[in-house]
Amino acid sequence: MGFMHLRTKPKEYKFRRQHPAGNYILDFYCHALKLAIEADGDIHNKEKVREADRERQKNLESEGIYVIRFTNKEILMNMKSVTEQINATLDNRILYLMTRSGKLFKNES
Repeated sequence: MGFMHLRTKPKEYKFRRQHPAGNYILDFYCHALKLAIEADGDIHNKEKVREADRERQKNLESEGIYVIRFTNKEILMNMKSVTEQINATLDNRILYLMTRSGKLFKNES
């Protein structure tokens, strides 16, 4: 699928594949960072599915889970850019959690 980068434990953070979160199954999830990465196929271009995705994301965010999405096309055609975006999101999420907690954030995945 192209998400081999997540298997390498980027920045020492473990990602689980097909992880349950409430009524949802997340494509990839890092518990320590409360970060979900979703890989969307063509079905997600349909308005009804996009609407459901927006509601799903709103519900996940209300639980403190940050969600980033990529299309399968992005993953297949430009994995370098996807990897860079994931790494930037990891950095931002770590900084956010450190700032929010007021102390050094430790990886306890």
